[in-house]
Amino acid sequence: MSAYERPNPDQADIERVLREHFPSPVADIAELKGGNLGGVYRFVHEGEKYVVKFTSLTEGFDTERFVSHLLTSSGIPFPKCIAVGKHGPQLSYVIFDWIEGGVLADYPDDRKARQVPELVRLLTRMNHIDVSATSGYGRIQPNGDGAHVTWRECLDATFAEDQTGTFWENWTDLFHTTRLERDVFEECRARMMAYAPYNEPHRHFVHGDLHPWNILSDGERITGFIDGNFAYGDYLIDLATLEGILGRVGIIEAYERYQEQSGIVIPHFKERLVGAHYYKGLDGLRFYAKMGMDDGYDYIRSFMLNLV
Repeated sequence: MSAYERPNPDQADIERVLREHFPSPVADIAELKGGNLGGVYRFVHEGEKYVVKFTSLTEGFDTERFVSHLLTSSGIPFPKCIAVGKHGPQLSYVIFDWIEGGVLADYPDDRKARQVPELVRLLTRMNHIDVSATSGYGRIQPNGDGAHVTWRECLDATFAEDQTGTFWENWTDLFHTTRLERDVFEECRARMMAYAPYNEPHRHFVHGDLHPWNILSDGERITGFIDGNFAYGDYLIDLATLEGILGRVGIIEAYERYQEQSGIVIPHFKERLVGAHYYKGLDGLRFYAKMGMDDGYDYIRSFMLNLV
């Protein structure tokens, strides 16, 4: 299995897509670097900045419209969705308005640390959005419901062998074609399932990919969140993602302090966080193997094997 190749629409394709949604010409179309799964382009229309993203994955961007409305209507800084559509037989696209700022990952640790308290406040607010009008666990579908009846069902589906038409189609071939080690993967999956009873009673909005490359900042404050593998589940999944990269700047300590100050009690905090780490770590392990990113693979492998 080869590494996933991002779609690479030409200038004419991009302009054709944008003409369907903007009555007058757009300007300054420029590719934004850094995304793994889709081509991302910034453009300007009548003085306002926007972003258009493309993907060749079957799932497309149908969920983005629901999530954008859910978050923005709840006061979470997330891009407003302008349009979702398809271009030709292979490409799907989504158009967002632009949020100023660079990715948090690009700032030095001292600048990151100063923004951790605000990041924790926004994360807590996002994870506690009212989702009572929806149902289900796992991946959020275009209608706003989760794809699975229970969290345990979500875990089984996430790492099932048959995932035709998704990014993970034929993913078990990675055991033979990449560095992905079956014994390590199965050991960590068994640990995840042992901790799953701590996670499965909890159903909240989960960003699902909340690392510092999906957090925007102007260097002094958090300006927004982008992208995500949006799901319903235990909100400590987002904290686990952040701890793996921002642990050295005190994210866990700041999180626990803010929850205490806010009167939020988190039962079985340590066990739930461990379960969340295995869930995200397993996905990260096969992702880094598929993308040929050896440093990321080695880090996640070591972290999970030494977690308990």
